[in-house]
Amino acid sequence: MDTAPVDTLDNTLVLLTVEEAARRLRIGRTVCYRLISSGELESITVGRLRRVPADAVPEFVTRCRKRRPTTTITIATTA
Repeated sequence: MDTAPVDTLDNTLVLLTVEEAARRLRIGRTVCYRLISSGELESITVGRLRRVPADAVPEFVTRCRKRRPTTTITIATTA
C-alpha cells in the first residue's frame, strides 16, 4: 500500500496532469485550465489526455516574474 502524501512532488515526472501542475503552482484546477487555454501555460495532448510538461511550470513562473516588475514602496517622511 502506498502511503506517500498526495502532494509530494516527484521531480522525476516528465509530464504532469493539470491537477498536479495546479498543485505545484498553488492555484485551482479551473485557473490552470484557463492558463492552458490562453496559451500562458504550455500543455500537450497525449491521446485524449491533457498533460503539462514538468519544465513548463517553472518557465511559466519565470515569465510571470519578468512581466511584473517589483513594486516599489515610497515612504514619505516629514522633516
